[in-house]
Amino acid sequence: MSQLWSRTPVTPGGRLGPAAQHPGRCDSRYLQRRKTLVETARGHRVGDPSPTVDYTEDEHATWRTVHGALGKAHRAHACREVLDAAEEAPVPADHVPQHAEVGARLKPLTGFEFTLAGGFVENRRFLGSMERGYFHAVQFVRHPSVPLYTPEPDVIHDVFGHGIHLASPAFAELYRMFGRTATRLTTPEALDVISRVYWFTLEFGVMAEEGAAGSGAGGVKAYGAALLSSYGELERLGSCEVRELDVRAMVATPYRVSGYQPVLFGARGMNHLADTLAGFLEDFDDGTADRMGLRPVPGDRS
Repeated sequence: MSQLWSRTPVTPGGRLGPAAQHPGRCDSRYLQRRKTLVETARGHRVGDPSPTVDYTEDEHATWRTVHGALGKAHRAHACREVLDAAEEAPVPADHVPQHAEVGARLKPLTGFEFTLAGGFVENRRFLGSMERGYFHAVQFVRHPSVPLYTPEPDVIHDVFGHGIHLASPAFAELYRMFGRTATRLTTPEALDVISRVYWFTLEFGVMAEEGAAGSGAGGVKAYGAALLSSYGELERLGSCEVRELDVRAMVATPYRVSGYQPVLFGARGMNHLADTLAGFLEDFDDGTADRMGLRPVPGDRS
């Protein structure tokens, strides 16, 4: 577990190494392409149309490779709510979709659209925009040499993970719940607390499902967007430590942005997840963390 905690896949065969060795972090040609797409997000206002990207055939090929792998992995490891949402989601088999294409499908279903991001977005903007039905998404595609794992969110992550979620009214309401809470908070500390709960649920959450024995630790199935967009993470669910869904424990548990997550939190089902998040978020304010004695672990994100 300690190796997984500090390393990330850096080769097609899954060899682990420092995130800096991943080709998406050190290939100059790839980084230039990424920079070109990221720069279009500068000054972008939430809700404004995203520019159209002229994706290359190599980028479309990477999408098709991941689409084929994740389709099989989802059937084996994703929960029923995810599989049902995927039937309606804007996930084409043959090309990288434009943000407008994604929004045209999601808006009639749940009222959500993608809004442009260049990478990680600060908590107030990222979470708060969800109240109004906007999810921040990037446009660059992961490095083609390691298509089944990326150390940072890319358009494949955003569509295969969040795009599937946001085709489901039940999942979309959880996003709006985080958005409503973030909008009324004023301190970075309070926003950090709810961002950690978001991380361990909507990004890396798993849940028990009847008849799911053998899928993962204790027979759990994946629903978190980061898991849904990572073939490698899905295939190693069985090696993860799955703890009971507990917001106090989530806030106190360190995690790494770039690397496999050794600890996951499991809900007993969709209703349990929704009830737990509602019970925590609906009355959460700037003083809640202090009243509950919640102390995030510092310096744990990289």
